[in-house]
Amino acid sequence: MSALIVHLPHNPASAQAEFEYALTIDGVSVESHGSAQAALLPAPGRAGAEVVAVVPAAMLSWHRVDLPKGTSPGSPRLRAVLEGLLEDQLLDEPESLHFALQPNVRPGAALWVAVCDRAWLRSALQVLDEAGRSVARIVPEFSPQGETVLYALGDPQQQPLLVAAGSEGVTVLPLASQSLALLPALPQDVPCVAEPLVAELAQQVLQRPPGLQQAPQRWLRAAQSDWDLAQFDFSSSGRARALKKLGTAWADVLAAPQWRPARWGAVLLVVLNVVGLNAWAWRERSALEDKREDVRKTLTQTFPQVKVVVDAPVQMEREVAALRQLTGATSGRDLEALLGALSGASPPQRPVSSLEFANGELRLKGLAYSADEARNVAAVLKGQGLSAVLQGETLMVTQGGAP
Repeated sequence: MSALIVHLPHNPASAQAEFEYALTIDGVSVESHGSAQAALLPAPGRAGAEVVAVVPAAMLSWHRVDLPKGTSPGSPRLRAVLEGLLEDQLLDEPESLHFALQPNVRPGAALWVAVCDRAWLRSALQVLDEAGRSVARIVPEFSPQGETVLYALGDPQQQPLLVAAGSEGVTVLPLASQSLALLPALPQDVPCVAEPLVAELAQQVLQRPPGLQQAPQRWLRAAQSDWDLAQFDFSSSGRARALKKLGTAWADVLAAPQWRPARWGAVLLVVLNVVGLNAWAWRERSALEDKREDVRKTLTQTFPQVKVVVDAPVQMEREVAALRQLTGATSGRDLEALLGALSGASPPQRPVSSLEFANGELRLKGLAYSADEARNVAAVLKGQGLSAVLQGETLMVTQGGAP
């Protein structure tokens, strides 16, 4: 997954706002990171790369709800249902908020709903869109899934945050000793991760040394999740989203390091097929040339007077016809052979009013065949390698194909 990951600012965005970002080429490691105005953000370098917006933890609230029976994630009245379910839990008017459901919702099971300020989110996305960095997905910085981990993040000069994120929910508090009492019950060995700037403060608050993690690495991990907050009025059309995912997947196949063995395997398979096809074609050409040579040898050995072979089958037919004429033998194209075959196939006592024979084609008039009789005669003659066609009162008989 090649992507530009943009961390949205906490304040309403404008054209002069600074956006923190991380750029990844392979979806596994951070290629570069920094902060810049929207118009100066680096463009994803590959076809199919996407822009992913990360919503800061402090800008989201999380709520657990049970959808009423008959309400599904695709229901047109889902927004109204969520407003009714969460009305008592929200500090702001529901009309001013944006809602997003967790991925892979199971019918009848409780689900997580992420809530943020709609106007704030729209302003940030609009600034990015106007700068040519249209967002394909919106993901939360932390989401309620997996093992619970404590995160210390921010700047000591401002108000750093302590975040507890796991399958039991996401809790955001100030990074201070007083906040520990407000955290949900956690095991003693709960993992702790801190940004380098607040690592010392986190150790004082948590009374143990935390692991270190840069913010861009955290954003990259968030971009790899299944979450997408682009729902309801922020969602793209199903067709556009499908095409975008297809383009991103194809770009990964073409460039991502984890697909390198598959790419080499595909190239090797193509090479082997090309080599195999060429070998098979060479063998077939060789076999065909051997057969042609056998035909030429048969012609020159049978008729030594033929010195130059141009078209062996045609020359063979001519020589056989000349030999037949020389010896007085008949062939299947002669009048006697055609009349003999017709006499065996025709109904008895059918007088002929006229007979014509030229160039191996026999024409007879006056037979007066019915349609069934004509079909029977044609079928019998076909079994002898002859073709018979009745046109009006004229029966045409030839050797081989139709006249």
